[in-house]
Amino acid sequence: MTPPFGRTLCAMITPFTPAGALDLDGAQELAAHLVGRGCDGLVLSGTTGESPTTTDAEKAALIAAVRQAVGTRATIVAGIGTPDTLHTTRLAREAERAGADGLLVVAPYYSRPPQDAVEAHFRRIADATGLPLVLYDIPARTGVRIEADTLLRLAEHPRIVAVKDCSYDFLAAQKVLARTGLAYYAGCDEHNLALYAVGGAGCVSTVANVAPDHVRAVLDAFDAGLTARAAHLQQRLTPLIEAMMANGLPGTVTAKALLATLSLPAGPVRPPLAPADRATTDGLRSVHDALVAT
Repeated sequence: MTPPFGRTLCAMITPFTPAGALDLDGAQELAAHLVGRGCDGLVLSGTTGESPTTTDAEKAALIAAVRQAVGTRATIVAGIGTPDTLHTTRLAREAERAGADGLLVVAPYYSRPPQDAVEAHFRRIADATGLPLVLYDIPARTGVRIEADTLLRLAEHPRIVAVKDCSYDFLAAQKVLARTGLAYYAGCDEHNLALYAVGGAGCVSTVANVAPDHVRAVLDAFDAGLTARAAHLQQRLTPLIEAMMANGLPGTVTAKALLATLSLPAGPVRPPLAPADRATTDGLRSVHDALVAT
């Protein structure tokens, strides 16, 4: 199956100015850098993109600016998920007008709806535009799963084409992969190779913000039949994945801290997130440099 949005997608941070405003010039620079280093898709306004603290107007402006920067060299998937179905459908239409290629829709959080209501939510959004949907299953943040049986039913909708999987339920992912045509993207960097090896479409990677070529190299090696090489490259990435994603800080915070040391656009995080301290930042840079040096 040809991945609908590419294989190596970056869950791009949203750059801000030192004063905390949206930095569209920085977003264009970072997007062009990521595409030039191997990303064939960019996911905007997702978890790593601080979607809860950006306005609807900022989300649309970000899509338009990044589209101008990357043209047709990469797909743009726009995060539009909210806990409100009507608000989400409005964001879907705005993203379509701004130039997105697809929509990332998280399960409706906080309300904790039952599965029939979750299914109805996604169907209503899928019917709102002509764009394909990526369903975002991340129950640790939303408080609600998109159950495998729900995904099996939703796969029948012509515009529901993919899943970003942060469920940590590998059996459920394989069940849906085996019984549908849904494209599965690993949403947790430690699963990039494992999910790809059982038929996944690729990854939506936070670590790709700072090591896009290394993230892509894992999938390239696997595609070339160099499975031992792919495993070796994934293992080389593991210290950076751990440092960025498993040290008690959100990936947004660690990605922005590291990007700043690499002289790439990032800026501050917006409250309630707080920046990484100097010791953490120095540690991240040390792990990054060790990866690059090997």
